[in-house]
Amino acid sequence: MDINFNGIPVFKGLQKPLEFMGIRGRFLTYAAGAIGLSFLGFLLSSILFGKLVGFIVMVCLAAVGIISIYVKQRSGLHSKKRHHGIYFFYKMYDR
Repeated sequence: MDINFNGIPVFKGLQKPLEFMGIRGRFLTYAAGAIGLSFLGFLLSSILFGKLVGFIVMVCLAAVGIISIYVKQRSGLHSKKRHHGIYFFYKMYDR
């Protein structure tokens, strides 16, 4: 939806949910954290063990982070615990 303001189109808000490369909403910050953590893992392990080991650690940390984000994303942006079964509540209020 564009609104003209003195002949200039003005766009208000996002028309679609925020998504980047298949990662939606709040999971974008998780992805940035996972990539940052993998970079730090690369730095530490390359200092301690060498650059090849650092690269392997970086790739493994990034892969684990991105895969876990995709798995969590499948349960939804607002994932909640779902209890299955029938529950009976006794004495909800006093008589």
